[in-house]
Amino acid sequence: MIIMVSSSKALLTLTFSISYLIWYSHCQLQLTTSHYQKTCPKFDQIMQETTTNKQISTPTTAAAALRLLFHDCLVEGCDGSVLISSTHFNKAERDADINLSLPGDGFDIVVRAKTALELACPGTVSCADILNVATRNLVTMMGGPFYNVKLGRLDGLVSKASRVDGNLPKPSMSVSELISLFGSKGFSVQEMVALSGAHTIGLSHCNEFSNDIYNYSKSIQVDPSYNKRYADGLRSACKDYKRNPSLSVFNDVMTPRNFDNVYYQNLPRGLGVLKSDRALVMDSRTRPFVELYAKDQKAFFNAFGLAMEKLSLVGVKTGRNGEIRRRCDSFN
Repeated sequence: MIIMVSSSKALLTLTFSISYLIWYSHCQLQLTTSHYQKTCPKFDQIMQETTTNKQISTPTTAAAALRLLFHDCLVEGCDGSVLISSTHFNKAERDADINLSLPGDGFDIVVRAKTALELACPGTVSCADILNVATRNLVTMMGGPFYNVKLGRLDGLVSKASRVDGNLPKPSMSVSELISLFGSKGFSVQEMVALSGAHTIGLSHCNEFSNDIYNYSKSIQVDPSYNKRYADGLRSACKDYKRNPSLSVFNDVMTPRNFDNVYYQNLPRGLGVLKSDRALVMDSRTRPFVELYAKDQKAFFNAFGLAMEKLSLVGVKTGRNGEIRRRCDSFN
């Protein structure tokens, strides 16, 4: 077979694609859904009880865990590196600027599950596996799809704030930048749009989009891609954001507590909070998938579940490349 390559960039893309497929297949063989069946028989029961109790007591937990998982897997891979606390000798991932707003409930659900599992089967279950399963359980509790989570990933041995920048999507990113970022992790445009549906639950801080509602340009204050009444509501809700940086609004103003496809239905109506959300419906590469998921929730759920399964295998650590931490916030 002869493969014609028109440029060095195309060659790099081809090389990355082949390497990614080899690595992805290796991870598929290493991890199994029954990994703890013998070593920790109560794993599923403990995870279900812990996530259910936490979500009932604190309804923001599902969105917090989902965001935490994304911030973990897209930096260093799904290895629990975002859970590590900084020390005098190391500024860890969770203290990178973009991670300072990560909600505490995401970290708390991992700590609760780890504590319970250490009592039942000490030194057996990784924090990375806990975060992945907790997130899946919580998404399902919110009405979202059930998807398989393969287990056996280890906790990573590195967590540095300096490695975060450039690996996580930002609210101001263009569609091209988003496609490039997710493409570098092995995701297609369709998978990127499906994963964006995570914004069907959760909150965004006002300071993440304040320029779009107060200082869009010299001539107009508000980004015209917003629905006017919606923008007025955002301006009212966020008016004290400078004095109160924790001020936030729901990502999905219509059904904020349900994991559904209304997020996509909102976008053509100018009801997307973040610029990166609204951009998805204005770009010819992403708009067809927004329209598909807006009209067909089953298609969205199927795509989201498959993309989350794939996300859960990004950068997985096995063998000598990781450990099972005794505490999720510190290396052994």
